[in-house]
This record gives sequence, C-alpha cells and structure tokens, in this order.
Amino acid sequence: MAELCEEGKRIYASALRSGRVARSEVGTAPCLMEYALLHPDPDDPNWLRPIPPTAVLAQRLRPIEREIQERRVAAVELTEAFEPFMAISAQDRSAAHAITVLEGVGRINEAIAVAMAECQSEILTVQPGGGRSEAALTAAVKVSESVIARGVTMRTLYQHTARHSQGTIAYAEHMMQGKVEIRTLEELIERLMIFDRTVAFVPAQDDRQVALELRHPGLIEYLVKVFEQLWRRGSPLLEEAPYGPPTDGITGVQRSIAKLLIEGHVDEAIARRLGMNVRTCRAHIAKIAAALGSGSRAQLGYLIAQSGILDPGHPK
Repeated sequence: MAELCEEGKRIYASALRSGRVARSEVGTAPCLMEYALLHPDPDDPNWLRPIPPTAVLAQRLRPIEREIQERRVAAVELTEAFEPFMAISAQDRSAAHAITVLEGVGRINEAIAVAMAECQSEILTVQPGGGRSEAALTAAVKVSESVIARGVTMRTLYQHTARHSQGTIAYAEHMMQGKVEIRTLEELIERLMIFDRTVAFVPAQDDRQVALELRHPGLIEYLVKVFEQLWRRGSPLLEEAPYGPPTDGITGVQRSIAKLLIEGHVDEAIARRLGMNVRTCRAHIAKIAAALGSGSRAQLGYLIAQSGILDPGHPK
C-alpha cells in the first residue's frame, strides 16, 4: 500500500472542511484515488466529495485485522503440532542439552545473553589476552551493571598484560563498587564463562566462531574447580604488580618468555599464552638476547639454560 502523499493529505483535509473538491485539483495527488478517499459528486461531475475518514479507516483496517486473526490461528496450530515433541524433550532435557554446539558469533552472543539474563547469583569468567577495546569495555559496563543490580556476584580473571591497559584499570575501578572482583595471572586457559554453576561456555575453535554450551553437572563442577585453582593463584588487579624486580637485566615477564622459549614455543604461541601482541613479545626476546649476549636464536636457548635465571633458587 502506497503512503498517502502530502498533497493528498492537504486536498483531503480541504475537501472535508468544504464538503467537496474540484476534480481538476486531484490530478496532482493520485494517492487520493488509490486510497479511495473521494467519490464523484452525484450533482456535478466536475466535483468530488470526501468519504468520511471513519469509513476509510475501517475499510483499511479490515484486511489487517483479518491477517492478524489468521496468524493467531496459525500460531495456535503450530503450538499444538509441536506440543507432543516438547513433552518428549522435557523427559530427557538434561541429557539432550548437556553439550550444545553454537556456530557463529551472533548465536554465541545470543546464548550468553540469555544465560546472563537468567543468572541469579554468580558469574565466573576467564578472559585471556591483554587489555580489551574501549567498545568492549563500554558494553561490559552496561551489561555488568544490570547484572550487579540483581545482586549477582562476579569474579573475572585477566592476564597480567591487562594491567598496562588504562581502559581495563578504569573498568575495574568502576565495577569494584559492586560485587565484582578482578584478578590477573601470567598465563590463562582459553576463554571461560560460568553462570550460577549450571551453564558454561567455552570456545571450540581458535577463531572463536564456534563455542560449546555446557550444562552437564559433572563438566560444570570440573570447570569450576579449574577456575577456583586459577583464582587462588591470581593477583588482585588494583594491587601491586605480580612480577618481582628485574635481576641480571631480565624482568619478570622476560623470565616467563625465556621459560617458554626453551620449551620450544614459537613467538606467536608465546605472545598468545602471555596475552601480548607478537611485536611486544619479540621486543622482549631481543632484550633477553642483549642481556645474555646472544648472537642467534639457537644460542639464546643455550644461554638461558646456562644463566640460571629460570632456576627456582635464582634471585627474583
């Protein structure tokens, strides 16, 4: 249905006020005839008379109301058709939904949003990587505030590199006014979210385009224990830095990189595990090489092992 044009509105209003309108004026507003707002004057063919707006409205609403009624009937029929299947599903709901594969960021975020909306007491999250973007933190504040208002507690684990993000620090300072605790660790497992210890989400691919929604009590209990173990090792975000002072020209974070180097990890893997970008990781590796006097990557591994910087008894 075409929209009633502005000229048509003006002419129709004028016709209602005066009781009729010259046929010659209607040519500039064809929408008037499409809406059937005018009909020929029986006394003079050169004039048109307006149809009362109540009659026009009733005529226009009739097919819409009929369509609404038809859709309601269709909805009832569809519900009745699926009712037997829903009864079957309810009999073994826990087994059927123990593990659900979620494909696509949209579906993953939708499932997480539902779990967050239904959460009543506790949220546990692990967020590997460095500082989060401003957009992500802004969205997190909005969502978190609505959850905290319901009395839900939140505990989040970041990596130590998040301590260098002013946005993350500001987010932590703001959110700690509620029931929110944030700690950091040097290395973390992949992303993890647990709601009320009844549903958890973990990534199923490195690109995070596929996730698993877990509802099996045994799996949830295991993941909670993993989280609690990591939590006990974490350092509160707003307290002192977790690394010890530099020794032999090697900082705490560089000792962590050195440990991963001699374990055979490539730069990209080290950066990912420590939550930093590859460029920063390589800059630290260059400083380690300079401090130990290494001239090659192969020699660097040998010098790290010989230097004793990774020995438990080495000064920290």
